Amino acid sequence: MQAERGLHSEFCILHYTGQNPPVPVTVTIITLNEARHIAAAIGSAAWADEILVVDSGSTDDTVAIATARGVRVMSRTWPGYVDQKNYAASVASHDWIFSLDADERVTPALAEEIRQVVAGDPPERAFRVPRVTFHLGRWVRTTDFYPDHQTRLYDRRAARWQGKYVHESVVADGPVGQLKHELQHYSYRDLSDHLDRVNHYSTLAAQQLYEGGRRASAVDLLLHPPAAFLRNYVLRGGFADGVAGLTISLVNAYSVLVKFAKLWELQQQNTPNAQPPIPKS
Repeated sequence: MQAERGLHSEFCILHYTGQNPPVPVTVTIITLNEARHIAAAIGSAAWADEILVVDSGSTDDTVAIATARGVRVMSRTWPGYVDQKNYAASVASHDWIFSLDADERVTPALAEEIRQVVAGDPPERAFRVPRVTFHLGRWVRTTDFYPDHQTRLYDRRAARWQGKYVHESVVADGPVGQLKHELQHYSYRDLSDHLDRVNHYSTLAAQQLYEGGRRASAVDLLLHPPAAFLRNYVLRGGFADGVAGLTISLVNAYSVLVKFAKLWELQQQNTPNAQPPIPKS
């Protein structure tokens, strides 16, 4: 992507220019087969005092690419998102952590803001950042895609990752602040990839809901998807993004439908009189 390549050329000349003494920050990146993204992610974190990649058994060139760029690379069997991210923070060299996914990029403006914030000895123990996604040929600043706030900058002495299958997040023992500059997200290769993710994460979301005691009814399947479409397309401005906004609004509504349908399916499979599944040939 031309826009992405243009961004990273700026990091070679990025220097901290704030007034307060710099406070060291470690950028952590957990990976599995991220050869497509890892070089750009590392390049966007060049401002950090340490870049730590924790890989969980990649079979592509992820580890070789990261190693060639001189960052610290560790290997660890995959235990789940929460445990892997907490592990990465625990073995970092510095207390202030910025957790970066391989398909995300820290812009120069965000990097400068991070430096200034931590150098000011803030009372906040963590900071949220707005995240903008590049999809269907544009930066999407409408629908549920935006501003998609993520808590990524945190002091590991007073904050940690929590969650289960989906929607893991940083929980802090103290106030959480807000950064203004965007984190860039190159989440989807194309619409097919988006739909594949919907299928994968809706399964995890349904399982998490089921284990939490939630149950689905026909009302959920009838009401929640159209409500999601209206929220995305009308209330959150998807209409302003033309066909792309309409497509994203429809896919987001579809993901809600699939999530509740899978939850309903789990209920049927776990009822006492449920029929056993037919073995696959």
